[in-house]
Amino acid sequence: MLRSRTEAVHPIVRTNGLSTGRRLKTPVGWPWILPALIFSVGTLYYCIGYTGYISTLDWDGASPLQQPVGAANFVHLVHDPIFWGAIVHTVIFAVSTFALQVVLGLVFACLLHSKLYLRTFYKVLIFIPVVLATATVAPVFRQIFAADGVLNTILNTVGLDGLAQPWMANRVFALIIVIMVHVWQSTGVVFVLYYAAVGQVEPETIEAARIDGAGNLRIIGAIVWPGVKGTTIAIAILTAIGSLKTFDVPFLVTGGGPSYATEFLGTLIYRVSVSYAQVGYGAAISIVLLVLAIVAAIIINTAGRRGEEADV
Repeated sequence: MLRSRTEAVHPIVRTNGLSTGRRLKTPVGWPWILPALIFSVGTLYYCIGYTGYISTLDWDGASPLQQPVGAANFVHLVHDPIFWGAIVHTVIFAVSTFALQVVLGLVFACLLHSKLYLRTFYKVLIFIPVVLATATVAPVFRQIFAADGVLNTILNTVGLDGLAQPWMANRVFALIIVIMVHVWQSTGVVFVLYYAAVGQVEPETIEAARIDGAGNLRIIGAIVWPGVKGTTIAIAILTAIGSLKTFDVPFLVTGGGPSYATEFLGTLIYRVSVSYAQVGYGAAISIVLLVLAIVAAIIINTAGRRGEEADV
């Protein structure tokens, strides 16, 4: 009789091996975030799927006539030298910008963690280019590197007129200018990430290294650099994906020229889809860009994890 009353007050709930406490840990916020999740994810994958569908068409983007061509756009892409040139430019751009931003960002972060006068002023100075719109600074750089621009004027003034040239008409220098503008504009973000990461390195370890006679370069290479490896991996992923979809700097500074010397996948998609009205071919390039971005992120992340496991 006593047992039955206890069971009536506190019934035993059997959940096929799952305890009541474990069942109560089910997230209760799903009903609140589910509509936004369905909308955002659904829109994202709908756009990807629709782009994949358009990539199988011969379509100008406005005409009601849509001619299915299957994989013809992708076959044409494989044999397109401008596309492969854009891939090469993207790789050069990604490697160069990553190396320069890592070096500059880490150096600035280490300097501003030292006892430097006017540190706040330098922080603001380094970060200002990040908040400047590319459309605002692009005319300035075009004026600097124009044939009759500021740089050639300075060279002529100091007697180095033999070095003056139309910089943006040179295929090599045009790509260097695009890289330089991007590094100038984006190093502030890398600096902020490294500044936060360097702040997590234990000061006691650095002080012990200084007592043992280690110099600044030795401390950065042996202590600081391994301590910010996770941040470096994140920067590598962001740089790779950002390089694949870069558009504003080459489009506004050089226009993709001269002779496609600064053509990137982003500018090529715009040129093909808008200027040439080949929306199907532009969609095919967009699908390839998406695949490359995913593959690059997976490779970099996997390599970073293996490096961390090897260090352990």
